[in-house]
Amino acid sequence: MYNPAHFAVTDEARLHALIHQHPLGCLVMHGPHGLDANHLPFELLQADDGSLSLQAHVDRANPLWQQLANGDPVMVIFKAADGYISPNWYPSKHQTHEQVPTWNYQVVHVHGKIRIRDDEKFLRGVLGRLTRTHETRVAALPGNDFKPWKMSDAPAAYLQKLLGVIVGLEIEVLRLEGKFKLSQNKESSDRVALVQTLSALGQADMAQAIEKPL
Repeated sequence: MYNPAHFAVTDEARLHALIHQHPLGCLVMHGPHGLDANHLPFELLQADDGSLSLQAHVDRANPLWQQLANGDPVMVIFKAADGYISPNWYPSKHQTHEQVPTWNYQVVHVHGKIRIRDDEKFLRGVLGRLTRTHETRVAALPGNDFKPWKMSDAPAAYLQKLLGVIVGLEIEVLRLEGKFKLSQNKESSDRVALVQTLSALGQADMAQAIEKPL
């Protein structure tokens, strides 16, 4: 990924935060028919020794898990806020006219080696943690009156049947690469005006990302 120094993010805590807050990743692989991509919710885990892994699951009908061998290299792309930026939103444009349109975004590329985990214990762990994380978030939403769903809410036989039609994935993380392109190369006055304009236009996510990046 082309990553100029003023957009590059090397602070791993910030990269972890993006993944935790935006866990739907695009798993990119090279299979027998060439490049392929699958969009999956991942969980980022850190072991006691500091090593990182990504865990997810796929439908057993998805050929992905049969097309990859343990140890194959893969990449997972995570994306946060993004949006078009008009040059009209910069005060300096109206003074010099030396601004052009661009696109702002925040991404993390995770490079690693995949391992297929076709065992029930692993799958129960993945599903249990994924469910707890996102049900907790949903429970905190304003107006939500539902209690968090948990795996034990489902009949045991039904759950056992569903566990049989999915396969686990575990990725050993070898390298993280972050790029937060948030108009850092613009003057402070232009950035302040950009935040104000985006907020007024209802693009709160991008405005917040520029004002207070992860």
